[in-house]
Amino acid sequence: MMWLRRKDKHESTPSPEQQRGEILADMGAQLWTLRLEQGLSLEEVVVLTRVPRRLLQAIEEGNLTELPEPVYTQGLIRQFADALGLNGAEFSSTFPVSMNRVSLKLGRKTASVGQLRPVHLYVLYIFLIFCSVSGLSGLLNAATLQVSRSQTKQKAQTERIEQSQATQNQKVQLQAFSKLPNSTTETQQVQIGVTLKEKSWIKVVADGKVQYEGELPQGTQRTWMAQEQLTVKAGNAGGVLVSVNKQQAKQLGESGKVKEMTIAANTRS
Repeated sequence: MMWLRRKDKHESTPSPEQQRGEILADMGAQLWTLRLEQGLSLEEVVVLTRVPRRLLQAIEEGNLTELPEPVYTQGLIRQFADALGLNGAEFSSTFPVSMNRVSLKLGRKTASVGQLRPVHLYVLYIFLIFCSVSGLSGLLNAATLQVSRSQTKQKAQTERIEQSQATQNQKVQLQAFSKLPNSTTETQQVQIGVTLKEKSWIKVVADGKVQYEGELPQGTQRTWMAQEQLTVKAGNAGGVLVSVNKQQAKQLGESGKVKEMTIAANTRS
């Protein structure tokens, strides 16, 4: 009778796997309840943790058969808990990674229960590949963003350099033009200086040839000379000041209106 009582008592003790399954079921229920309270779907938790949906669902359902070795399952529980705002390390520590097991000697020495098996190495290999792919994806995204920012910055610098070179070329042309020897007397030439108070379209014709046609920004100062005749036409006459033969500049016309002015070489007004 005593032997029978001891046998019943031994059979009523749950196995390590059963104990682990009960603990996982309780933890999965807590995570499931917290996820629903936060209004998150499993798909959204997958994005936050980068853990496959089937593994997250197995944790919530307490399904050990769908999960890897206990040490890796504990890591998955930690990621799940962190995504829901819990202290993942503390929460997952209640999940048992290893339990004491008694090895029986049947005429020979038995192998240790905790001995590493090939399946452990396979699971570890899969887990390392998953972590590597996730990390590489993050690095690629960061590198792509950095390259995009660098290209934008380089484009802006190139535009500033081109604008500076254009301004410098204009100054050089004006200096070179001012140093040209006069083939005729001063009374046979006409000079017009243009200063833009506002952005305007400008067309300049010197001795029957178009010297410039296009839009000039506010603050631009340009000078043109001709032997016989100069014509200036502006799309916004009120924003253009015109100086004839270095005299005091005057407004070409009314703001927002088109105005054309022609100056001959013998005109001094």
